[in-house]
Amino acid sequence: MYQTIQSAHSIFAYIVLAILFLASVNAIAGIVSKKIFTAKDLRISLFALILSHFQLLIGFILYFVSPLGSASLGNMEKTFRLTSLEHPLMVIIGIALITIGWSKHKKEESNNGKFKKIALFYSLGFIMIASKIPWANWFN
Repeated sequence: MYQTIQSAHSIFAYIVLAILFLASVNAIAGIVSKKIFTAKDLRISLFALILSHFQLLIGFILYFVSPLGSASLGNMEKTFRLTSLEHPLMVIIGIALITIGWSKHKKEESNNGKFKKIALFYSLGFIMIASKIPWANWFN
């Protein structure tokens, strides 16, 4: 069961990073081109929000069924610190930023303001999440 969840979490992470990147680039392009915030833009942003929350849920499940999760709580060596503390914390903060961006964009009246909120918060969330992915473990 652990291997299945770990594989799903790793594979799904590519999808989440791609859609977050797409949502960020779409919002930045909307700001630059001063276009109208359409239903397509809303769907891209909402899809990124939903997928990132789903990935967080898979990550929580993985953390608690993982033999590394419980064993590393008392062992904060550099290798364990990344997977047991830094990665989960930065992902939670990143997804919180994405959620804040979604909430703030809904309160905006202007199209440019909507794009700005999504561009700022989704990009910060993407950067925080991507910065603490255990890339070395991912490519092994």
